Amino acid sequence: MFRWLIVVVLALLLMSGLTAWLRRFGFGRLPGDFEFRAFGRDWQLPIGSTVVLSMIAALVARLL
Repeated sequence: MFRWLIVVVLALLLMSGLTAWLRRFGFGRLPGDFEFRAFGRDWQLPIGSTVVLSMIAALVARLL
C-alpha cells in the first residue's frame, strides 16, 4: 500500500512539473479538457489529455 502511495505522489509531482511543457504540445487543451474558475481559483480537469497519455503509456509498456 505504501509503495502505491509513493508511486502516485511521484506521478503527480512529475505531471505538475511537466504541465507547462506538455501544454506547448497541446495537452491540456484537447477536447474533454475542462478549465473553470471557482472559489477564486482556476481549476483544470484534463480528462482528454489523461486518456491520451494513458494510451501512450500503455503502448510503451506493451512494447517493452
